[in-house]
Amino acid sequence: MLVKTKAIVLSALRYQEKSLIVKCFTESEGLKSYYVRDAFTSKKSSQKTVYFRPLTILEIEASHKNKGSLEYFKEVKLAYPYYSISTDITKTTIAIFISEILHHSIKEEEKNQSLYSFLETALLWLDGHDDVANFHLILLMEVTKFLGFYPDSSDNEYSFFEMTEGIYVPYASVSCLSAEESDLLKRLMTLKFDSGIKAFHVSERQQLLKILLDYYSFHLDGFRRPKSLDVLKEVFS
Repeated sequence: MLVKTKAIVLSALRYQEKSLIVKCFTESEGLKSYYVRDAFTSKKSSQKTVYFRPLTILEIEASHKNKGSLEYFKEVKLAYPYYSISTDITKTTIAIFISEILHHSIKEEEKNQSLYSFLETALLWLDGHDDVANFHLILLMEVTKFLGFYPDSSDNEYSFFEMTEGIYVPYASVSCLSAEESDLLKRLMTLKFDSGIKAFHVSERQQLLKILLDYYSFHLDGFRRPKSLDVLKEVFS
C-alpha cells in the first residue's frame, strides 16, 4: 500500500555500515520503522541523513506492507525546515532528549492523530521561540495525557502525590512524593509553553525532571532513561 503522510523522526540507527533503520511517528499510520538502503554511500548521502535527525518533521511517500517488518520510503522531503533546532545547542539537546523519551514511550502502532498534532505544534513552537528552559518539562507532562497516565488533579488540595496511582492523597506513603515535590508538580501542570521562563529555579527544574522520569518509569513497561540526560542537565545547569 502506498501511503503519503507527515512523520516525526524518533530515531535513526545505523545498520550494516551503509544503511539506516529509521523509526517515525506518522500522522496517518502511527509508529513505523523504515529501512534506508545505502544512506551513507550514495552521492546524496549527506542530503539523506539530514532528513533523519531527531524530531525532524517529514513529508513522506512510503510503501507499507503492514506485516510487522521494515517499510520503505519512496520519497522523503522536509515538511517544515527548522530554523533554530538544528543550530542552537540548547534546542538540539532538547530535541535529542525528547526523541529518546518518545522512542521508549510510544509503543502502539495505531494512528494517534491527536498526539501527532500536539507534537508537531510543540516542535514548531520550540523552533520559533527563545525561552525554552521549561519546554521539555511541559512536553513530558502533556504527553502523559495521550499515553493514559496524566496526573489526576481533582484532589490536588491534598499535600502528597502518589506516583503509582497518579493522584493526590492526604497522607504520605512509600510511593509518594514529598510535599515540596508534589507542589512543584502542581505548578508544572498549570504551565503552557509560553509561560514565563522564571516559573522555576534551576534546582527545581532538575527536581521536576527526576520526578517526571520516575513517573514514566512507574507507568511504562521497559521505559529507559535517556542517554542524553546528563547532557541535558549540563545545558540547563
